[in-house]
Amino acid sequence: MINFYDQAGKMALGSRLRRLGEMLTEEATRIYSLYNVGLEPRWFPVFFVLTEQSGLSIKEVAGRIQQTHASVSQVVKEMKKRELVEERKDDGDGRRTLLCLTPKGRALVPPLKQQTTDVGSAVEELLAQMQHDLWKSMQETEYLLAQQSLSERVRNKKRERESKEVRLLEYTPAHQPDFKRLNVEWIETYFKLEEKDVLSLDNPQSYILDRGGHILLAQYGPEIVGVVALLKLDDDTFELAKMAVSPRAQGKGVGELLGRAAIQKARSLGAGKVYLESNTRLQPAINLYHKLGFRKVTGHPSPYERCNIQMELPLS
Repeated sequence: MINFYDQAGKMALGSRLRRLGEMLTEEATRIYSLYNVGLEPRWFPVFFVLTEQSGLSIKEVAGRIQQTHASVSQVVKEMKKRELVEERKDDGDGRRTLLCLTPKGRALVPPLKQQTTDVGSAVEELLAQMQHDLWKSMQETEYLLAQQSLSERVRNKKRERESKEVRLLEYTPAHQPDFKRLNVEWIETYFKLEEKDVLSLDNPQSYILDRGGHILLAQYGPEIVGVVALLKLDDDTFELAKMAVSPRAQGKGVGELLGRAAIQKARSLGAGKVYLESNTRLQPAINLYHKLGFRKVTGHPSPYERCNIQMELPLS
């Protein structure tokens, strides 16, 4: 029979860690019984903290053991039923409720110390038998996941994979409806169509291409999901304009692909800089422009009411 974890591979990391955790929890139950310590394994972090310092609030305990307030509250509730902890009001602040070990709880401390000494030695022996230091690996894993979560890493890999499936195309007259549809969609979501929008979207051939400009499109599957235009302003400058990505394709890196392709196109045509106009309300777009190397400039008159930021990217 094929082992599930061998078959699923690293995708089952969480499941495998959960299985290991369950295995160790079962062992912990046997160990507590061996030492006649009446604790549930999952109570140990709370109990241990209270042996080190009595008179802490649930919030303080949760912070120290890095668990949620709700989970610590549930553990405390169960320990109170076993008469291991009690709550009392803070003498200095009657609004605060503090946790303390009961006499019954304190009676468990000596055998628990013997248990932890022996468990520590056994774990050290186990780790010494390993080719890789599990404890250090866990610390490193926690550190790396704190820098970037697993879900963020997976999201980035999804984006990378899907962006490889995006095809960049040169504009043809048959693409005019897509060029207009995508731009109207985003403009009307945030602003209103202006006269210059209508001119360029209805007549991209005469308004953009015949004047030395270019239009690029992004295709994902059978659908055109993104567009961008380069308007020739003079022999040295192109304007990056009419960039639009379908909401259904956002998160696939389409905007960045189009932006980089347009910049490369302008560079291949001998341009010295690329200029653009936008609105600070479109924060994801502004972030993308910064990522592509654009920086804010001032002083250019704009024909668009919605424009409140202008940016340039030197190419030389």
